[in-house]
Amino acid sequence: MYRKLVWASALLTLVVVVVGAYVRLSDAGLGCPDWPGCYGKLTPAHAREHIEQAVEAQGGGHGPVSLPKAWKEMGHRYLAGVLGLMILAIAVLAWVRRGAAGSPWLPSAIVLVVLVQATLGKWTVTMLLKPAIVTAHLIGGMTTLALLVWLSMRQLRLQPAAAGALPALRKPAALGLVVLCAQIVLGGWVSTNYAALACPDLPLCRGAALPPMDFANAFHVLRELGQTPEGALLSNEALTAIHWTHRMFALLVVAVLGHLGGRLMRSGVLRGAGGLLLGLLAAQFCIGLANVAFSLPLWLAALHNAGAALLLSLMVVINYVVFRGLTLSSSSSISSTGPANSAVADHISR
Repeated sequence: MYRKLVWASALLTLVVVVVGAYVRLSDAGLGCPDWPGCYGKLTPAHAREHIEQAVEAQGGGHGPVSLPKAWKEMGHRYLAGVLGLMILAIAVLAWVRRGAAGSPWLPSAIVLVVLVQATLGKWTVTMLLKPAIVTAHLIGGMTTLALLVWLSMRQLRLQPAAAGALPALRKPAALGLVVLCAQIVLGGWVSTNYAALACPDLPLCRGAALPPMDFANAFHVLRELGQTPEGALLSNEALTAIHWTHRMFALLVVAVLGHLGGRLMRSGVLRGAGGLLLGLLAAQFCIGLANVAFSLPLWLAALHNAGAALLLSLMVVINYVVFRGLTLSSSSSISSTGPANSAVADHISR
C-alpha cells in the first residue's frame, strides 16, 4: 500500500501541475475569487447565484469570472486536495512503519512543502495573480513533484553499477538539474506575466537578435500583474525582455542536457535514460517553438508545461541513480514486509 500510494501521488502531482497550468493559461485563475471554496460554497453549482451576479457586474462571461472558469478552478483545487491527503497518508505510514518504509523524514518534508504550496495557492487568488506568488506556486508544484519522484525511486531495488562507471557523471547531472530548474522558473515568469507572445517571430525577436528590452521592470519581483513597481503599465519592452531571456536560456539548457544525454548514451550503464533525455529535450524544444509559431494554442501551452515536468522527473531519476551508484537496467519492488537483506536494499532504504 505504501509503495503504491507513493507512486500514485507522484503521478497525480504531474496531473495537478499540468491542470494548474491549464487553469492559468485559460484565464480561470480567478474563476472563484476566494479560497478554499467558491464564494464560500463547496462547489460552483452551489455558488451559481453569486457567479451570475459577478458575471453581470463584469459585463459578460468574457471577464475573469464565469461558471465554466469556476469549475476549472475548483477542479484543480479538488485534485490538489486529494493529493494533499495522499501525501499526508504517506507521511503517517512512513512514521508508523519506519523499518519497512525507510526514513520518514523525506515524506514529512513533502508535507511541509504541501502546506506552503496550499498557502501560495490561497495567495494566488486573494492577491489577484501577483506574478511573484503565481511563480512561487509553480515552483512549489514542481518541487513537490521532484521530491515525490525521489521518494518513488527509494521504493525500487536497483542494482549497483560497475565500479567507476558513474562518478564522472555526477557533476554534469547536477549541473543539468540546476540549469533545468532555472529554466522552469523563467518559464513560469513568462507564463505568469503573459509574455509568451512578446516575441511573435522566429528565430528573431521582433525582427532583431537584440530587440529593445527593459530588464529592470521585467524582473522586478514585487509588483502587481501587468504593472511596474510604480503602478504604471508594464511596457512591451519589459515583456520582450522576459520572453527573450527564457528563449536564450533554452539554448543553454539544450547544450547542457544534450551534452549529458550524449554522455549517458556512451556510458552503457544509463544508455536508455540518455536516449529518453535526448528525446524529451528535442520534443520540449520543438513544442516551445510551436507555441510561438502557432500563437500559443491552449493545449500546446499546457503540453509545454507537461514537458517541463517530465524533464524534471527524468533529471531527478538520473541524479538519484548517478549519485547512489546504481543502474536502471534491473529493478524490482522492495518487499512490503521489510527491507531485503541484501546490501543494495539496505543502502536504498537508508
